[in-house]
Amino acid sequence: MGNLSDRPDCFGPVSRAFHWSMAALFAMQFLSAAAHWALPRENALRQTLWSYHVDLRMTLFLLVLLRGAWGLWNLHPRPRHSGLLGRAATAGHAALYALMVAVPSVKILAAAGGTRGLSYFGLSVFPARETAIAWTQAATGWHGVMGWTLAALVLGHIVMALGGHRVIKRDDVLSRMA
Repeated sequence: MGNLSDRPDCFGPVSRAFHWSMAALFAMQFLSAAAHWALPRENALRQTLWSYHVDLRMTLFLLVLLRGAWGLWNLHPRPRHSGLLGRAATAGHAALYALMVAVPSVKILAAAGGTRGLSYFGLSVFPARETAIAWTQAATGWHGVMGWTLAALVLGHIVMALGGHRVIKRDDVLSRMA
């Protein structure tokens, strides 16, 4: 697995594949949420984009878990962040991962105890219940707030990668992930 693993000088192809595929899927997910929020209820684009939201959520959740496991497996050889900015970057990445787990988790939990159930690409994961289990619904109100907070952190991640690393520091962080 040596040629697939991360190294101190660069991220391996598996980490890069996780990063860029999830970046594309998160872009689609945020677009579907923005359309759902901004467009009228009868709008065909809004309805089309929203119809993919749950399947994207589940796919991203599974990818986050796999990426987290892969990252822990490769924790030692990964490129390191140093200094105060490095600690800030580590904290920012931890916040991203925490929200990438928490945002879908609250909706998955709500679906498990909800009246609509949950399907993933047409396969039933949790059947619909006649009556919702109240405690499973408690955190679902935070899903949107956490989701937009995640979107803001992702935007900050992009700004730091392009502005902080490419323009200001002129280091090779982007090439390690490309």
